[in-house]
Parts: sequence; structure tokens; C-alpha cells
Amino acid sequence: MTASQTPTPAEELRGVGLRVTAARVALLETVRHGDHLGVEAIASGVRDRVGHISLQAVYEALHALTAAGLIRRIEPAGSPARFEGRVGDNHHHVVCRSCGAVADVDCAVGDAPCLTASEDHGFSIDEAEVTYWGLCPDCSTARSS
Repeated sequence: MTASQTPTPAEELRGVGLRVTAARVALLETVRHGDHLGVEAIASGVRDRVGHISLQAVYEALHALTAAGLIRRIEPAGSPARFEGRVGDNHHHVVCRSCGAVADVDCAVGDAPCLTASEDHGFSIDEAEVTYWGLCPDCSTARSS
């Protein structure tokens, strides 16, 4: 594999020391092609690709892929966990208070200014989770109508 080639999901799994299975490859592809998916949507996407898989197996694979850093778990307050394929950067999220839609938001300016806390209490900070709340365009339009 040359430096310009993107690794396959199977190569990525091997690269982090995980066993390659059809279900894990399908799960990784489902999360990466989805948009902040919940567990049920991920299970459905995996089943579309490989057939039957138990919900427990989906949870176990999500845990393994999250722990390995291949996917990211987010938990907006009051919502079930969602998963995304965008990892390795310090981005944030905006959540609609009405319908629950979630979108990515890059750091406001510069090199992750949110990582400079007003008081770090001696911690070495490497990640910040900022969640913006509001109404998505569809819900804003519906509310004003």
C-alpha cells in the first residue's frame, strides 16, 4: 500500500489489532456513510450488508471500534448515544432541540481554542466536547409558520 492509498476497513481493523469480521467491516462502513447514527440504525445498516446480527453483537463491535479510535461515540444530553466516523480531530456538534438532528461544527478559530481552558486544574487537556443547542432550519421554519 502506498502513502496515497486510503486503507480499506479491513486494513484499518488489523492496524489497530482488531480481528477482521464481515460484521465489523459492515459496521465501520455503515457508521462512516451515516450521519450521527443511533444503534438501531447502525444495526439495520449492518443487517442490510451481511444479514442477521444480534443487537448485542452490534453493541460489542461499537465498543471495540470506539475504544480503538476508529469511530466516535457522542451522547447529546437527553438523547441515546450516536456514532460517527469523523475521528482524529477536535470538532463539536450542534443539536436541534426539536427533532434531535445533529451536525458537525469545527472549532471556532485557530488551533482548537477550546482546548485552552480558563482553569485546567493540572490536567493535560487533549479533547473538548462542546455541544451547541438550537433549532435546525426545518424546525425553525415549522415553528415560525
